[in-house]
Amino acid sequence: MARAPLQVLPGSGRTARCLSALLLCALLPMAAARAEMLITANALFEGRALLTIDGNRRLLRVGQSSPEGVRLLSASATEVVIDIEGRQQRLAPGAEMGVAFAQPERRQVSVPLNERGEYRLVGTVNGHQLLLMVDTGANIVALSGQDADRLGIDYRRRGQSATVQTAAGRVPAWSITLDRVEVAGILVRNVPATVIEGPHPEPALLGMSWLTRVAMRENAGVLYLQER
Repeated sequence: MARAPLQVLPGSGRTARCLSALLLCALLPMAAARAEMLITANALFEGRALLTIDGNRRLLRVGQSSPEGVRLLSASATEVVIDIEGRQQRLAPGAEMGVAFAQPERRQVSVPLNERGEYRLVGTVNGHQLLLMVDTGANIVALSGQDADRLGIDYRRRGQSATVQTAAGRVPAWSITLDRVEVAGILVRNVPATVIEGPHPEPALLGMSWLTRVAMRENAGVLYLQER
């Protein structure tokens, strides 16, 4: 993957020289898969129910939803009514049922390698558009001070000051946390990042603090990023 000669974090991060070409990336939605959820009505009470959902015991009150997405609509000593994806199901005490449901669609973006051996793409940082270069040599996302100012990131007040080594020597930098970094619908929140005073890196680096939180693979000069 793309590497560059400017160090942004001690011992690992690297950034890019100024480059001009931008390649488009294509969003490839993954087909929604079907799966089955196994639900058992262990014990029913007035207004409450103890259910086993895919091996997890959940005590729900009417109106509550389990982490698996099962919502309790009503409960009595003789029957429980649950909702899964807008479909109502009824269970008697001790009854067990398998419910087919659609697993969430996972977004995927494909990024072709450019003539300089880089993977570039457009994303958003805190809701603002930004050109990014994928860099597995950078251990966190890295932005220039100019980009941070343009995006309205108050890194001097909110960040922790530090210095980083660049080709021009050591320069001021700030460690911050970005609220959200999104690429083609793949959203990662609370992303550790570094802001480096001045115009570099250009473009910003999509480093490992974002990349390790998605699925990533390369094939025939194309990088595929997919939400987990």
